[in-house]
Amino acid sequence: MGKYFGTDGFRGEANVNLTAEHAFSIGRFLGWYYAESKRRAGAGEPARVVIGKDTRRSSYMFEYALVAGLVASGANAYLLHVTTTPSVAYVARVDSFDCGIMISASHNPYYDNGIKLINSMGEKMDEETISLVEAYLDGQVEVFGQTWTELPPAQKDQIGYTVDYVSGRNRYLGYLISLGIYSFKGMKVALDCANGSAWSLAKSVFDALGAKTYVINADPNGLNINLGAGSTHIEGLQKYVVEHGMDVGFAYDGDADRCMAVDETGAVITGDHILYLYGRYMKERGKLLTNTVVTTVMSNFGLYKAFDELGIDYAKTAVGDKYVYEYMIENGCRIGGEQSGHIIFSKYASTGDGILTSLKVMEVMLAKKKKLSQLVADLKIYPQVLVNVRVTDKKTARNDPDVQAAVEAVSAALGDSGRILVRESGTEPVIRVMVEAESEERCQELVEQVVDVIRRKGHAV
Repeated sequence: MGKYFGTDGFRGEANVNLTAEHAFSIGRFLGWYYAESKRRAGAGEPARVVIGKDTRRSSYMFEYALVAGLVASGANAYLLHVTTTPSVAYVARVDSFDCGIMISASHNPYYDNGIKLINSMGEKMDEETISLVEAYLDGQVEVFGQTWTELPPAQKDQIGYTVDYVSGRNRYLGYLISLGIYSFKGMKVALDCANGSAWSLAKSVFDALGAKTYVINADPNGLNINLGAGSTHIEGLQKYVVEHGMDVGFAYDGDADRCMAVDETGAVITGDHILYLYGRYMKERGKLLTNTVVTTVMSNFGLYKAFDELGIDYAKTAVGDKYVYEYMIENGCRIGGEQSGHIIFSKYASTGDGILTSLKVMEVMLAKKKKLSQLVADLKIYPQVLVNVRVTDKKTARNDPDVQAAVEAVSAALGDSGRILVRESGTEPVIRVMVEAESEERCQELVEQVVDVIRRKGHAV
């Protein structure tokens, strides 16, 4: 990960460590870089960049700053306005934009924000281009065979312009609706839009497919995105589904690239449940190319046990939907995702898409004529205990021979009845110790064995 951009963009608290000046500079560089790339390739047209944002109050500030930087460099900025991250990825790809930008901090509180860069294929931006952006933010960038501290501004008729591009967002909605191969008529569906990007989009899709759609947390005011709502606060949707007799409920995060569900009994359906039910559905129809579902190391041990019983192979990547997608593309896999609800259907999208994920869950329910609880009944989710230990140095603690011996001892004790995972946080001076076993008490006991060694050896703060 770079100095500013992590696995999910440049994220920070608005006007603290992510400022309007940052956004202007990012727009300035991207507008110039893509225009100069085209010029050197012999193309005369200006660079085209599509921008979307979520409902945070600061998203308008960052949008205008980005636009100012882009047009000052001669690029044309196309505005989707409030929309989802996957819609920006879709429009960037199908409408041949040079790149896309999404302004969002996903599931974070309203005072945070982020800038996500998307390439012309609708994928997360490559590290090489991001490193150039970061170098420019630091005041000097080497590209096209020379060093630049200042970029030449566009002048006269070369200054860029802005386009209201709501039509692109509408085309994305039409695409989602086209993927609904079954009528939802008679189905009572609850949607929790997290007062975020999905608030004006998701209901339109479900209504168009015939569902009786009921929406909560779809009244954004700039300050209430993710506030006790959405995929990270799913208890409100659980209560609503049970009290109002819904067939199913879906919860999105702030930018709607992830989806969690609630079955008709009020039970939570995580990303692991969705990977299980749709992976199984694909295998039954001969559609599971490579016979592999891609997960991250944080997926539940029970998911792997269930896949073993079904004869489905699985891959484990580092945490982050970016790494899941990279593995899928390199190995020709059709489905992958995270426990948190980032699910990628590579035949239909280049990123996690919460609304698409909910449509795919509905497809399985309707195709198999089963309730959601029945579709996941054979999946046993193992209890999980995760302890974060703040340490003086992550690598030293992780590589301590006594710590490693403790981890190996726990792994041996668990055998094939559970697992232990010890990893370094990517953003904090923290070691994460996680155990899955058949009871929570057993998890707690084994986690403490490792944590005690970390503390006894003096690594803990």
